[in-house]
Amino acid sequence: MKKFNIRKVLDGLTAASSSSSSSSATAPPGAPRENDAVQETLQSEHFQLCKTVRHGFPYQPSSMAFDPVQKILAIGTQTGALRLFGRAGVECYCQHESGAAVIQLQFLVNEGALVSALADDSVHLWNLRQKIPAILHSLKFNRERITYCHLPFQSKWLYIGTERGNIHIVNVESFSLSGYVIMWNKAIELSTKTHPGPVVHISDNPMDEGKLLIGFECGVVVLWDLKCKKADYRYNYDEAIHSVAWHHEGKQFVCSHSDGTLTTWNVRAPAKPAQIITPHGKQPKDGKKPEPCKPILKVEYKTTRAGDPFMVLSGGLSYDTVGRRACLTVMHGKSTTVLEMDFPIVDFLTLCETPYPNDFQEPYGVVALLEKDLVVIDLGQIGYPIFENPYPLTIHESPVTCCEYFADCPAELIPALYSVGSRQKRQGYSKKEWPISGGNWGQGTQSYPELIITGHADGSIKFWDASAFMLQVLYKLKTAKVFERARAKEEKPSTDIVDEDPFAIQTLSWCPESRMLCIAGVSAHVIVYRFSKQEVTTEVVQLLEVRMQSEFGDGDSPDPGGDQTPTLPAPVSSSPQESEPPPTQSSSGSTSSDGPRDNIACLQVRSSPLKQSPGYQVELVIQLVWVSGEPPQPITSLAINSSYGLVVFGNSNGLAVVDYLQKTLLLNMGTSELYSPSDPYQRQPRSPRKTRQPSGALCDSNDGSNASEDRCKSPTSDAKDNSFTRSRSSSVTSIDRESREAISAFHFCESFPRKNDGQPGPCLLVGTTQGSVMMVALSLPPGGEQRLQQPVAISSCGTMAGLKGGILTMALLDATGTLLPPSYEPWYDPNASDEDKEKSRRRRPASPPSSQEGQDSQFAVLCSEKQAKVLVMPSQTRIYKHNITETSFVLRADVVQMAGANCIACFCANGHIMTLSLPSLRPLLDVNYLPLTDMRIARTFCFSNLGQALYLTSPTEIQRITYSQETCDNLQEMLSELFTPVETPEAPNRGFFKGLFGGGAQSLDREDLFGETAAGKASRSLAQHIPGPGGMEGMKGAASGVVGELARARIALDERGQKLGELEDRTAAMMASAESFSKHAHVMMLKYKDKKWYQL
Repeated sequence: MKKFNIRKVLDGLTAASSSSSSSSATAPPGAPRENDAVQETLQSEHFQLCKTVRHGFPYQPSSMAFDPVQKILAIGTQTGALRLFGRAGVECYCQHESGAAVIQLQFLVNEGALVSALADDSVHLWNLRQKIPAILHSLKFNRERITYCHLPFQSKWLYIGTERGNIHIVNVESFSLSGYVIMWNKAIELSTKTHPGPVVHISDNPMDEGKLLIGFECGVVVLWDLKCKKADYRYNYDEAIHSVAWHHEGKQFVCSHSDGTLTTWNVRAPAKPAQIITPHGKQPKDGKKPEPCKPILKVEYKTTRAGDPFMVLSGGLSYDTVGRRACLTVMHGKSTTVLEMDFPIVDFLTLCETPYPNDFQEPYGVVALLEKDLVVIDLGQIGYPIFENPYPLTIHESPVTCCEYFADCPAELIPALYSVGSRQKRQGYSKKEWPISGGNWGQGTQSYPELIITGHADGSIKFWDASAFMLQVLYKLKTAKVFERARAKEEKPSTDIVDEDPFAIQTLSWCPESRMLCIAGVSAHVIVYRFSKQEVTTEVVQLLEVRMQSEFGDGDSPDPGGDQTPTLPAPVSSSPQESEPPPTQSSSGSTSSDGPRDNIACLQVRSSPLKQSPGYQVELVIQLVWVSGEPPQPITSLAINSSYGLVVFGNSNGLAVVDYLQKTLLLNMGTSELYSPSDPYQRQPRSPRKTRQPSGALCDSNDGSNASEDRCKSPTSDAKDNSFTRSRSSSVTSIDRESREAISAFHFCESFPRKNDGQPGPCLLVGTTQGSVMMVALSLPPGGEQRLQQPVAISSCGTMAGLKGGILTMALLDATGTLLPPSYEPWYDPNASDEDKEKSRRRRPASPPSSQEGQDSQFAVLCSEKQAKVLVMPSQTRIYKHNITETSFVLRADVVQMAGANCIACFCANGHIMTLSLPSLRPLLDVNYLPLTDMRIARTFCFSNLGQALYLTSPTEIQRITYSQETCDNLQEMLSELFTPVETPEAPNRGFFKGLFGGGAQSLDREDLFGETAAGKASRSLAQHIPGPGGMEGMKGAASGVVGELARARIALDERGQKLGELEDRTAAMMASAESFSKHAHVMMLKYKDKKWYQL
């Protein structure tokens, strides 16, 4: 996570778009121009910006629908979003332009279409037969508020109930209103003096389509005869209705009420309910009514052929269950099962074997949409276990605090992470397949592996496989396991620097090739991890405590005692803690009330042995400690290099370099000291490495405490006010501390530390929040045993360049413009035998260091919040400069690989996404994409190689975008398909007797009733029809290129083939029917041929 401050973000929000292209290729006279030899291949035509896919749980869900034939689930949200889910990997996102809440969804079952009703009283028809669904028609009601919709199975007439109690009817094919209206005053009894309230339910009798059941909020239910246009029966109950459900035979229905009761009514007995039950009410012994309970918000009544029916309901708990979580109740026969949910229930649906409402339903599952989760319950197994959810809906399990994206990473990483992550899976799931199984995967050509890493507020880190536009969690690491969780209450305020989430991940650094991982948390802690496939028990966690103090504070006086004696470091064993007693907090720091807190870490590392499963295992914990009453500053930047065995981190006090192989602190330097070049051996005595003291600190290195007299202050330091206030927030640095220069970026590289150097060597580039870039030279001992025994020498080489705004990213290119990645060590299992380690090292050599010699053989790319510069190395001459923005500032910048070349990708606070060529910094793309609306986007936006980028668009969802023209062109082919041609199941057999005596389902020609000829035209002022872009025109626009044309042709052929098949079936059936009729007529003729009329 890069460092921000709120004031800058607000400036960026109000700033107008500005992308000043004041590129300058003018170098000082006499400067070399080797850059002329670099052939830049990237052009503007390579770039185009578009959204690709959205992953995660739909934020603030409000409604849900399921197509039982296509097996597709739709979820609507309070922000007007629509998310559609099929089998694992098949998901789709679309958005209503108005942004109004989706109050109800209805599938046109097996038709590839969906109706959505919104809180702004609009109804929309979505076409799902195309990769990117689009709206075909919209209808906006002007005078009435929509409260409920109902679309009968295989019907084209949609019933819409309103707040006024009226019901309007819409033809879903043309989206035109019928003149047929059911007025509330006709539906209720004339003697009723009060308005019945809004329509809360509409459904037709499963056995008679001509009878419509209408539920009003006040408790009145009306069975309306559509043909006769009158009420057949009225059912009155004195409690408000929330939902109604039919028995499939159409003779009974159940209502759920606001007092926690369920009333069962026989259709032909409207006088009183056949049964009244309170599922969760306590039954008094004296026969009185049970105590009222909370409202039953929804009830579903599903029958089975072989056993008792199921009744599923949400809500209805008694009022004395205060604090109890939301529950779903399943009543089956005499058993009542209460299933406790983790979050409040938004809606639920029962999954049934048949789409026909007049057949035995045979329920097999319940989909429960919760506020922050989606749960599917298996009704077919004892105990009602849940299905294992294949969707990536756990992104928000703990709030995301940082995010990194790696496209085209090493191919073996995903199998390795999957193998260790598969052992973490929970047990006890249903053994059946996931029931939401519709759609087909896209036929994408993207074959490279992609990984997303998310850091969370609870200290967990999740690795996700993001290849081929899908997302699947691979492995979860819990960093909080390293620390003691139970802390005394009186101790808590003395050590914590954040009010909550002390383990939250602030930033992370990961080396894909070596698999080394380093994280920094909000409690000023850094943890280094190695990847191993073997389980190990760590007896004592390696700990290093570091004192980093303010240059402007009062703590510059030397500490008493001999800890800071300038002695050369002595070698230590690789596990210095094993033979020593566990440290005690009281001996390592001062917590007494009469003196300032000193040498206290914010978190306490666990003292008991730590069992570490296969996967990421702790190598070293580094903690910043309180210094003379001052809490440690949050870590603002972090980097790890496996080839050098070093980890470096910085904050507003300075930077620290740690050798994680030797477990020692090499350098602890104030920011201002970096400005002056230093002798490499001058640092050594001031940052000694010592064996662990019994007091509990492996290394107590207060670099500045005994050297305050020779500290080199920056020119602006004297003017700074040292009485700043410390923020206790873990999100953004406070404005009060903005004036202090902090470390904002690191980059390990093989380069030329000084201007006159002829040979490249290991270096560290350091960038600050005030735009300075400094070079630090690293002198590494030879490999093998010597690397573990001899110290690493470090020397500051002074300032290399200055830019406007804080430094965001740095990189090196060779003389041909090819990116020079930091060197790395190939991965080996740290717990494997020495022989295996050597084999793996020989098999996969480390990346070779750059071996260019001679003058100016590298380009250094530097990018800040305001501008980018390119310098030639080692002369450090600036040859290119580009002012990215004048009125806003860059939030995220990355040097990325694209179409075989490199470029800088930037995201600005004013919403612009830009790319610049390398090394000449030509603007290639500038799109006003997304004005920054909250800090979440700023904190999580990241670019990756091959034109990929992502950000958290809501607390629960990741939005992926591409800035590659090639990916945009192939997007249609890569996206999954929602609609697949499936035969609708056969209608239930009516049976001989039901057919003979008319006991089966009664069909109704709705066209005769609701069509314009019979019902007339609807009032024009009632609703406005808006044609959508989702017809063939919209489809043509959405599908671009040859791929889209082929896809359209294939869909058209499928549909045509389907229709021809249906026509053929119908023709064959008619021929068979005609032949049968002919035979019967011939038989009848022969039978009555010779009989007189009076014998008939």
